[in-house]
Amino acid sequence: MSDIVNKSVHVVITGRVQGVAYRYWTQSEALRRELTGFVRNRWDGNVEAMFYGEEKQVESMVSACWNGPPMASVRHIEIKAVDDPAQASSFEILSTV
Repeated sequence: MSDIVNKSVHVVITGRVQGVAYRYWTQSEALRRELTGFVRNRWDGNVEAMFYGEEKQVESMVSACWNGPPMASVRHIEIKAVDDPAQASSFEILSTV
């Protein structure tokens, strides 16, 4: 029996997170952690993401989001657990909503 526990979270990242390559950084970091999901800019100036994968890797990704790429300045991250995620086969950058 496997001890691997999967987890899915939806996050909204607030601060100076647009125009600093935050989405590309997020995609790179998520793929490095073998996570699936998405990241996208929102019209309100925030960045939204969904991370799905091994629980430890998801938690590591959310923690890393506090730093982001060098020019980012994160003020807050809203985190919500997702009970029934749509499991993607990759980690994508989506269009702004």
